[in-house]
Amino acid sequence: MADAVQLKEEGNKYFQEGDIDKAIESYTQAFKVCKDKKVLAVICRNRSACFLKKEKYSQAVSDASRAVDIDGADIKALYRRCQALEKLGKLDMAFKDVQRCATIEPKNKTFLDTLRRLSIEVQKKLKESFSTDSRVKNMFDILLAEEQEKDKMEKAANNLIVLAREDAGAERIFQNNGVALLQQLIDTGKPQMVLAAIRTLSGMCTGHKARAMAIIHLMGIEKICSIMAVDNEEIALATCNMFQCVNDSLSGADRREYGKEEAIVLDSSKDLKTILMALLEMVASKKVSGHGRDQALNLLCRNVPRKEKKEKDHSRTLFTIDHGLKKILKVCGQIPELPDQLPMTENTQLIASVLLNKLYDDLICDPERDNFRELCDEYIKGKFDPNDMDKNIHAINALSGLLQGPFDVGDKLVGGQGVMEMMVALCGSEREVDQMVAVEALIHSSTKMSRATFFTTNGVGLLKEIYKKTKNEKIKIRALVGLCKLGSAGGDDYAMRQFAEGSTEKLAKQCRKWLCNPAIDSRTRKWAVEGLAYLSNDADVKDDFVEDEAAMKAMYELAKSADKTILYAVACTLVNCTNSYEKKDILPELVQLAKFSKQHVPEQHPKDKKDFIQKRVKRMLKAGVISALAVMVKADNTLLTDQTKEMLARVFLALADDPKDRGIIVAHGGGKALLPLALEGTEEGKIKASHALAKIAAISNPEMAFPGERVYEVVRPLVRLLHTDRDGVQNFEALMSLTNLSGFSEKLRTKIVKENALPDIENYMFEDHDQIRQAATECMCNLVTCKEVQERFLQDGNDRMKLLLLLCAEDDEKLQRAASGALAMLTADHKKLCIKVTLVTTQWLEILQRLCLHDTVEVRHRGLVVVYNMMNADDEVAKNMIESELLEILTIIGKQEDHPKRQPAIDAARACLSKAMDLGFIKPFSTGRESIST
Repeated sequence: MADAVQLKEEGNKYFQEGDIDKAIESYTQAFKVCKDKKVLAVICRNRSACFLKKEKYSQAVSDASRAVDIDGADIKALYRRCQALEKLGKLDMAFKDVQRCATIEPKNKTFLDTLRRLSIEVQKKLKESFSTDSRVKNMFDILLAEEQEKDKMEKAANNLIVLAREDAGAERIFQNNGVALLQQLIDTGKPQMVLAAIRTLSGMCTGHKARAMAIIHLMGIEKICSIMAVDNEEIALATCNMFQCVNDSLSGADRREYGKEEAIVLDSSKDLKTILMALLEMVASKKVSGHGRDQALNLLCRNVPRKEKKEKDHSRTLFTIDHGLKKILKVCGQIPELPDQLPMTENTQLIASVLLNKLYDDLICDPERDNFRELCDEYIKGKFDPNDMDKNIHAINALSGLLQGPFDVGDKLVGGQGVMEMMVALCGSEREVDQMVAVEALIHSSTKMSRATFFTTNGVGLLKEIYKKTKNEKIKIRALVGLCKLGSAGGDDYAMRQFAEGSTEKLAKQCRKWLCNPAIDSRTRKWAVEGLAYLSNDADVKDDFVEDEAAMKAMYELAKSADKTILYAVACTLVNCTNSYEKKDILPELVQLAKFSKQHVPEQHPKDKKDFIQKRVKRMLKAGVISALAVMVKADNTLLTDQTKEMLARVFLALADDPKDRGIIVAHGGGKALLPLALEGTEEGKIKASHALAKIAAISNPEMAFPGERVYEVVRPLVRLLHTDRDGVQNFEALMSLTNLSGFSEKLRTKIVKENALPDIENYMFEDHDQIRQAATECMCNLVTCKEVQERFLQDGNDRMKLLLLLCAEDDEKLQRAASGALAMLTADHKKLCIKVTLVTTQWLEILQRLCLHDTVEVRHRGLVVVYNMMNADDEVAKNMIESELLEILTIIGKQEDHPKRQPAIDAARACLSKAMDLGFIKPFSTGRESIST
């Protein structure tokens, strides 16, 4: 019992000091050991106050309720519960609590004011509720009317969607038989009505577990799947979004708190499993449209694999492999040119490959991976049939799907008995579709350099023969891409060219010719970009490509098209053209050693030097690369893989290298496009995108570069660049960009502080590197107007003021300007800091004198402002300064003739002298000179 009381007192002490986290910790420990009900009530009541401070209102209600259960007249607990309930929007319950408080203490002004205010708000809410009910009824009447004006119906549909996005509105729709009425809208079959109904249901399911569960039970998962299966892209996408909202609500991914509703909901795992089974059925169903199939695969990609590898439960992945792997392979094996195939879009098979890759990556042990490979092998070998060529090409196409997804699995199957022979046999087939499938499989299977070497020896002749003989452009271009891929097997190593001098340029020229031909369908032109993605490892090809503005623009237009399977190839080409791929630094000593031992040493192409790269970048910007990148970034997350995002981030960073080009990037929406790349993807990709953001934010007007609320999203990626793991250039440019942002608005300064940037900024103020130290000090100068920053300087036992003062004594003019500016603002706001200046170092007076005599007017003015602030703060400090040489300095500056450039400093010196006279430390002589009073 003594321990509980002691811990409670400890919590009280922490609470008074403002350390809420430690207070909660102490109260929690006290709660665990306390046996006395009265003491327990106090502990719960106090912890409730802590949770109120931390804005954890549900926990505050819970603790206050415990205290009230022990003592129904605990007025503090009742009022705290009232405050928390009000924040949670439960006004009627909050009103009852404050009503009890006012009954116990009828003369308490706080209780009476709250009672009056809540009474008005409850009445208002009731009025709104009745009003909302009538609005909901009116909207449904308009939408379900047989004859109604189109404009009125559209307005009613939009109002219903907006209303459903707010929890109160969603609840009113639900309570007013909304689900049944929305089903009636869906049953009309009118696309606009179906869309409005589905979007409304999405809003109702968002973040509310109980309501989401009720809706899927009322509608039926099968019914929702049938809506997603229709051949309408907008409806399929809207239904996919609804499924995602349901999944997030039932799985807990949406963590919004709604209080007591949580207690109503039973285990949702059965519903989640039913949804998973329904989606797997959709994958291989002939009744499902191409758009519906895409969205079913997208949902599986998003929700089946673990978000974080540290999560132990990957049962969804194992279940999907057991019940759906062969269905996904069936999608990969479809040949659109053959009859009786599943309906698909241009993107379907690539999404299926991405899903296969994600499932394989989510496996955690060798037996699971072996099972995955065995199931794939069983499916593909089971399709081989000497008497049925359609089955054979289905198997080879499924193998292509694996090679584009989990490559290791596909690579192992290619090496299996009879597979390579089947590919070669298909290449020699008379049917064009057989040749096309076989060539694509050959291209995908030669991804690894070892296999590319094998094909260079064995496959080039075969591809050349197909290229020469076939009259079908689709097969010809694929054969050419195969040759392109084999020709680029040496990467950018000039000495490792696979083909004779000039061959790759000829291949690239043909690819550009196809790319610019509008008569060829986009799916075939996509393969021309694939060819360029491989060939652009060669610097001659890069230079020729960027010189061909028509080819570049044609590629950009393809990148903006509906077919998003091209994204990776476009990203590869852009990375190659900007030389933004990862390059290992090779030590000269190792090069010498390799030459001595007659080992191969990579050679750089003369056209891969910096001046050539810069010229290519300028041409790409002129051709409109930024608008293409902005569209690519908006693509569906499943097709825009993390690897593609990283490549796009690398391209952006290369394009933003020259400060003169950053205005073009901003003008074409590059700033907005970089944000999602900096927040999602591989770690390296996020760093590259953040660095590009830093380059743009350092010199751009934030309002133009990141319009609206986006500017606040920029802060987190920039703060991440301050980490000590990042290199000096990234640290410096992050500090420069934060300096620019912090000078823009108080809200942005607060955001920077909330992102915990201060410790890193302070750390860099100690940095040996002059530019980093200067940038950190300039950033701090902008941030000192924040209350939180000032509190750090006011704390006892730190050297922050000492550091600023010593930085004022440095020889670097820009550093002095920033440090003296921060010092001037801090001393203007807090008298305590003025006194602190005199205590942190014995050289304080000498440093101030140097500032007041500085050659730069701006630094001189800031120094004089610091002197004035300190004279205003304390008479003794003022006397010490006036008794020093500072008086002579002030007199000389104050007597100077008025001058527009020097006027702020002159006025500040005169203000200091006037203050000294007011304090009686000096008096004017008749000659006009000042003297110290006795």
